[in-house]
Amino acid sequence: MELRKATMADFDQIMTILRDGANQLAESGVNQWQGEYPSPDQIKEDIKQGWAFLAMSDDQETVGAISIVSAPDHDYDNLDGHWLNPSDRYVVIHRVAIHSNHAGKGYATKLLSAVIDGIKRNRPDIDSIRIDTHEDNLAMQHLIDKMGFKRVGSLHGVYRQDETSYVYELVK
Repeated sequence: MELRKATMADFDQIMTILRDGANQLAESGVNQWQGEYPSPDQIKEDIKQGWAFLAMSDDQETVGAISIVSAPDHDYDNLDGHWLNPSDRYVVIHRVAIHSNHAGKGYATKLLSAVIDGIKRNRPDIDSIRIDTHEDNLAMQHLIDKMGFKRVGSLHGVYRQDETSYVYELVK
């Protein structure tokens, strides 16, 4: 698995992957990404900031998308919980999606492994990695747990009113 930094030329492809991800969630009965999030403006900002990446398989096929957001991430300002490492030396994984054409092949695990390994190897300035997911997204919760993250709290109404997300942290 290789990560390639996205450019504005990749915008439509990223939006297609994220819309497909929203459809997969809806088909699974998960009410995540069913509103305005993630918005086109958010993805444009991710690209502009250098936070958006495409996930490339070993045969160089685009299989997914992810954003790796630099601190501070104000989505977490109202965390109901406690950080394992309360420093401001963190990154946040957001907007993770593997296109349904590539589902069931272990790409989500490979993607998160590549991100975590890359941060551990190349980012001595980072103390921890944070991520969150919808309370009903059991598949993502399982993946996050499997990757070694610890649940540190929850967010309420950050992405949509009356929506709860579970928040996790992995200390390097």
